[in-house]
Amino acid sequence: MATYIALLRGINVGGNVLRMERLRDIWAELGFPHARTYVQSGNIVFEASGSASGWVERMEQRLAEETRLPVSVFLRSRAEWKRLVARNPFAAEAGIDLTKLHVTFLASPADAAGLARLTALRAGADRFQLAGSEVYLHCPQGYGKSKLANHALERALAVRATTRNWNTVNQLYSMAAE
Repeated sequence: MATYIALLRGINVGGNVLRMERLRDIWAELGFPHARTYVQSGNIVFEASGSASGWVERMEQRLAEETRLPVSVFLRSRAEWKRLVARNPFAAEAGIDLTKLHVTFLASPADAAGLARLTALRAGADRFQLAGSEVYLHCPQGYGKSKLANHALERALAVRATTRNWNTVNQLYSMAAE
């Protein structure tokens, strides 16, 4: 059995409420028992066998039955998660404040036109590094003030996205390693 991490975009914001207990029940109904959640924003670690092909569509359809607004699901395997943690270009910088690091997860890799639009954004002191289906962010003034917030990245790259802070990324990695 392989371990996966699913990130849900749009849970418990804007009145789109879904309790984590209910989310774990939904995952069990989908055939993924023993799912574990982390915080209330829709982070779930689960084990499954077989191919992940089609899982996201099934998950999103099932969540649509439970929520007021659509929910996007971003799925990564434990092996993919391990690689994304290891390749954060900002984490090893001397003196870096780890609370200012984030990762934006993309539904699909960005194309060259999207990268050009992202590069053209006036981000001030904020920095980014695109790596496949993830964008690593360093926001020294805080993510809440960043010009590289989730909606800006989605617009520039023309793909669905969700962002997690570096602490959450590492907590989910620890959960997936258990």
